[in-house]
Amino acid sequence: MESPTFVRFQLGAQLRRVREDATVTAEQAAEVIEVSASTLRRIEAGRVGIKGPALNALLDRYGVTDAELRDTLLSMAKTGKQRGWWAKYGDLPSSYRQYIGLESAAEEVHNFETLVVPGLLQTPGYARAMMAEDPFEPSPDAVERRVAVRTQRQELIGSGKLRLVAVLDEAVLRRQIGGSAVMADQLTALLDAGKRWNVTLQVIPFREGAYAAMMSSFHVLNFADGPSVVYIEGLTGDLYAEGEDVRRCTVVFNSLRGAALSPSDSAAMIEEIRNAGQRE
Repeated sequence: MESPTFVRFQLGAQLRRVREDATVTAEQAAEVIEVSASTLRRIEAGRVGIKGPALNALLDRYGVTDAELRDTLLSMAKTGKQRGWWAKYGDLPSSYRQYIGLESAAEEVHNFETLVVPGLLQTPGYARAMMAEDPFEPSPDAVERRVAVRTQRQELIGSGKLRLVAVLDEAVLRRQIGGSAVMADQLTALLDAGKRWNVTLQVIPFREGAYAAMMSSFHVLNFADGPSVVYIEGLTGDLYAEGEDVRRCTVVFNSLRGAALSPSDSAAMIEEIRNAGQRE
């Protein structure tokens, strides 16, 4: 099934472009379908769907007469109302559910992490140890649900549907999350993942000193049939960026890969750190 989240994201982007081409403000458009301007912007951001009658009303206001375009957008609106597997986890933040939906449609993800192992490569023990320290997780059951979601996301890697290129700071490998046994398992999992055809792992060593974007972690999601999107996770909210910001992050990511060790040298470092930890 086509990811409804991705379709909703595409639809919203197209509606925003059509509205701007028609020189209609968000406030004016919102009045047409009797919603607030903030709700209209949520529709354009792909965070919520839109029903056929409301969409038709907007297209009329924007002066869209192309029947083929209207049919395409109405079809997208219908698909966007469907539910992906992640919809059953209604207790997850909506921004995280949106990310899962976009990730499920991506062809390739470029991920830079300064402190933690990428979610797509975390072992259950590592993920559980991290989440257990979150003061906002209400219960052990909620933690287990989050771990289950993370495990299901990883099927994209296991099935070969997604290619992952990850650049990690050396600190990711050395921080003892969950204790030595959990970290040994996690580092072994990274070594195994790095052997997969669709996973590339590179590590930026401490000796590299300062480097671009060392204060930020981010994901660049690349799609086969749509523009790339940047996702930046924050403590108080998540950010999606498009256009020029994607180009900037892509340039930075390529710079990070240049500063990092090669995949083979990175694997050697991971193995060395794992073995040293097991001897302690």
